[in-house]
Amino acid sequence: MSSVFMSIVSPVYRAENIVPELVRRIQESTSKITEDYEIILVCDGSPDNSWGAIKAECKKDKRVKGINLSRNFGQHYAITAGMQYVQGEWIVLMDCDLQDRPEEIPNLYAKAQEGYDIVLARRVNRRDGFFKIAMSKSFHAVFDWLSGMKTDSAISNLSIYKRSVIDTINKMPEMSRSFDSLVAYVGFNKAILDCDHSERYEGESSYTLRKALKLAFDIIISNSNKPLRIITGFGFCFSLIAFILAIYNVIANLLGLITVEGYTTTVFSVWFVGGFILMVLGVLGLYIGKIFDQVKGRPLYIVQEEVNVE
Repeated sequence: MSSVFMSIVSPVYRAENIVPELVRRIQESTSKITEDYEIILVCDGSPDNSWGAIKAECKKDKRVKGINLSRNFGQHYAITAGMQYVQGEWIVLMDCDLQDRPEEIPNLYAKAQEGYDIVLARRVNRRDGFFKIAMSKSFHAVFDWLSGMKTDSAISNLSIYKRSVIDTINKMPEMSRSFDSLVAYVGFNKAILDCDHSERYEGESSYTLRKALKLAFDIIISNSNKPLRIITGFGFCFSLIAFILAIYNVIANLLGLITVEGYTTTVFSVWFVGGFILMVLGVLGLYIGKIFDQVKGRPLYIVQEEVNVE
C-alpha cells in the first residue's frame, strides 16, 4: 500500500507569484483531511521564474515535489506527467491560477466517501470573461454533437480520483492528450459537486484563441470519427445531385431545351466541387497526421529536472 494518502497535482505556467499562495492554501486545506499528502507541481516550460518559485517551496517542505519539463508541452501533457508521479490513494487535480479554490478539496473528498471513484467540480457563478465562457460553451456544444458524449462547460479541472482511476488512465498512451476526455472514457462511478469559483489570482489566462482552437480540433479529431462520416454523407449528396443534373441535361438536350452551353455554370461547378475535394482531403490529412504522430512513438513529455522525487 502507498505511504501517501493524498496527492495533489497542479500544472504550473506563468505563475511565479502564485506558487507560494497556491502551496499555502493547498497545505491548509489538505491538512484538514490528512498530514500524509504530497503536492506535485509540474512546471510546463514556463517563461517566467515559476520553476524557481517551485524549488523554493520544495526546500520548505519535502512533501512538495517539483517536476520541470524541458519545454512547454501543453497543459494536458503536464497533467499527464504529474499523474505518472503520484503515490496517493486519492489524487486531486487543480489548476494553478487559484480560480478553482483549494478550500474545496475537503468537500470533494467528503463527496467521494459516499462511494464515488471520481468527483468533478462544477463552477458556480463562473468568474471568467464573456469571450472565454462563450468559447467554452461553443466548444462543448460542437464536441457533444461530434462525439455523441454529454459534457458540461461548467465542469472545471478541479477534481478528485481514486488511485485505480489514475492507474487506468496512465496506461493510455495517446499522443493527442485531453485529460477530460480520458476521464470520460474510463467510466467508473462519477459525481458532480457544485463549488465556488474565484477570480484569477494574478495575470491572464495563457489560452489564446489560436491555442484554444488547436486544442479543440485535437480533442475532436482524437475522440470522434464523425467528421469523416459527415464528409462521406456530403460526398454522397453531391454525387446524387450531379447524377440527377446529368440525367436532366441529357433529356434537355434530346428535347432541344438547351441551345447555349452554360460556361459560367460549368466554371462554378468545377470550383465548388474542387473546393469540396480539397476540404475532404484536409480532414483526411488531419486524421492521417494524428496517426503519424502516434506511430512515431515519441515520449509524451520530457522531464528536465526533479526536486524531492524519490
